[in-house]
Amino acid sequence: MTRPRIALVGLGMAIKPHAESYLDLADRVEVAWAWSPSAARRAAFAERYPFPLAESLDQILADDTVTAVGIQTPPNTHLDLVRRCAAAGKHVLLEKPLEVDWPRSLALVEACEQAGVTLAIMLQHRFRSAGVRLREIIDEGTLGRPIGGHVSVLNWRPQSYYDQPGRGERARDGGGVLMTQAIHTLDLFLTLMGLPEEVAAHASTTPVHAMETEDLVTGSLRYASGAQVSLMATTAANPGFPETILLLCERGSAEISGTSLRVHFDDGRVDILDANSSTGGTGANPMDFPHDHHRAAIADFLDAIETGRSAFANGRSVLDVHQLIGALLDSAAAGRPIRLAQS
Repeated sequence: MTRPRIALVGLGMAIKPHAESYLDLADRVEVAWAWSPSAARRAAFAERYPFPLAESLDQILADDTVTAVGIQTPPNTHLDLVRRCAAAGKHVLLEKPLEVDWPRSLALVEACEQAGVTLAIMLQHRFRSAGVRLREIIDEGTLGRPIGGHVSVLNWRPQSYYDQPGRGERARDGGGVLMTQAIHTLDLFLTLMGLPEEVAAHASTTPVHAMETEDLVTGSLRYASGAQVSLMATTAANPGFPETILLLCERGSAEISGTSLRVHFDDGRVDILDANSSTGGTGANPMDFPHDHHRAAIADFLDAIETGRSAFANGRSVLDVHQLIGALLDSAAAGRPIRLAQS
């Protein structure tokens, strides 16, 4: 069977794990083109990776042999780029987040649905073995219903990270620690617990950073079942610590720490999964992590294209984490709890 051909649009900081994944998956997919509006980024990319460079986005969209486009550009560019790709009949693999706010995110998802193209979002934490295994255990019912928990995203970013043009600005990124860093762990959490009924939050910019958006958020999530979950997310936790998800359930508890999982059952059994893989990316170098989960997400995207099914991290499902982040920020701004619409 002919390999699908994908074009890469956006060759900045986020491209490394994508490009390395495509090298690993060369038997399944061919990189037809790579393009950035920056000549310097095109040149730097060409020195590292053996993929052809395109002269323009128009060249990519006009190429009928291109099956899909991988977009790794700033969030505020996503809607326009995805609309153009969808109109050209190209499937889309989009670096998170969907867009900078809810209306633009919803419009992006609907553009792909109306065009009949596959949309997948690079939220690679969904593909970590610890999360996959915990979903299985929850679905089996052996832990019983979740009754409470805690989500912790304690990252570190030096001021030099936010000194980059547009970094941490609402117009370009849509937000700070929630939209850019914590979105991965929050998205994984939602695949385990679903959307809460109500959230209450506080958000601030600490003295550690000079930036427009928030670098510290604390909050609480309340579910219709009565379950309660606390949250802390920051980029001011030097030197950076593994993200954690703790679930307290009727018949035991479970904790994901980075890529590892430990499940304690009330009968004394302990289920341990140690992925033995450094997650990285929690400290000063945000790209200091292996690309195996990116590779898994891309493989799922290719499977979705080949079979016609939805991608695991499809656009419609990713709207949930955008709704949660929006509600947390709205609650912090309004100083009151916010109820969420249930899908």
